[in-house]
Amino acid sequence: MPPLSLRRKDRVAILSMDNGSNTNNLAFAQQLLALLNQVVDDKTYKALILTSSDEKNWSQGIDVSWLLGSIQKGNRDDVKAFLSTMDEIYRVMLQYPMPIIAAINGHTFGNGVVIAAACDFRFMRSNRGYVCFPEVDMNIPFLPALIDVVLKAMPQHTFNDMVLTGRRVTAEELAGARFIDRTFDSVDALNDAALEFARSFKKGRAIFAEHKRRLHKPVLDALADKNPPVIEALDILL
Repeated sequence: MPPLSLRRKDRVAILSMDNGSNTNNLAFAQQLLALLNQVVDDKTYKALILTSSDEKNWSQGIDVSWLLGSIQKGNRDDVKAFLSTMDEIYRVMLQYPMPIIAAINGHTFGNGVVIAAACDFRFMRSNRGYVCFPEVDMNIPFLPALIDVVLKAMPQHTFNDMVLTGRRVTAEELAGARFIDRTFDSVDALNDAALEFARSFKKGRAIFAEHKRRLHKPVLDALADKNPPVIEALDILL
């Protein structure tokens, strides 16, 4: 089964993560990038919802089994391709010509939080799912520009607490920090609200993309400047 799928509701694209825990590996990244570009190519779309078909998880972040297996097998090129493709995904999302609304229905960890941060709006179910950065407990460092991606959506003091403690945070706490825009007490209410909000957008594509490009220029510059040398030096780390 492919890791993601795409369906339509009127002029809204609904991109669903479908591999259960929705962990991120090279196949996931390649398909996500392809589907993001496919939506852009269809000029009838006015908004995009990024959701999950799993009952418990939105995204548990990097596929650690795949990552460690690739490292053990010496597949450096696959790891580099994954990291570079994720960076390209963030670049695409940060200047996307329509709103991207994350409909977060469950657990969101690590790289999954970075994906959510790259969205324009984040709605979350309040009665299921935690958000956390487990990297501090897994001895996995952040690529430097991913911090910039997160901080475009999350207050620095909130990120500082989460990234150094690794603790799990609720939707309500993150709504207080304004990382989550709205919370809902059921998955049906979450999905209905995300769709209603997405349908409200009828903005011009060019101006929407340009506003985002100017707003997120420091993050786009960070992705271009900070991460490539670290990814290229991965041979030293593996």
